[in-house]
Amino acid sequence: MKLNLEKIKDYSVLFIQEERIDAHNSGELKDSILHLIEQGEVNIIVQLESVRFIDSSGLGALLSGYKNAAAKSGKLALACCRPQVLSMFELTRLNRVFEIYTDLNEAFENEA
Repeated sequence: MKLNLEKIKDYSVLFIQEERIDAHNSGELKDSILHLIEQGEVNIIVQLESVRFIDSSGLGALLSGYKNAAAKSGKLALACCRPQVLSMFELTRLNRVFEIYTDLNEAFENEA
């Protein structure tokens, strides 16, 4: 899985450079997020601009990260969801769990 990590302000921003998050790569995403949390990076924004499709295993990987960050008094938020990806969060009602922002600027303004 192609991931880029940048430290912006007080957040670790994980840029996912894949069109799909599914059973083939969701385990790697989950491991990457857990590794960040174990290193003490508990405030994470996952930037999903390149992602066109996410399935239940991808949602599960993000939810795992969310729960692990919260357990360490941190937060995992999402930014830049395409409409088809956002619809998966709405369908599963995970949009009520995650903070989902239209872009990184909105995320930083609301997380401050």
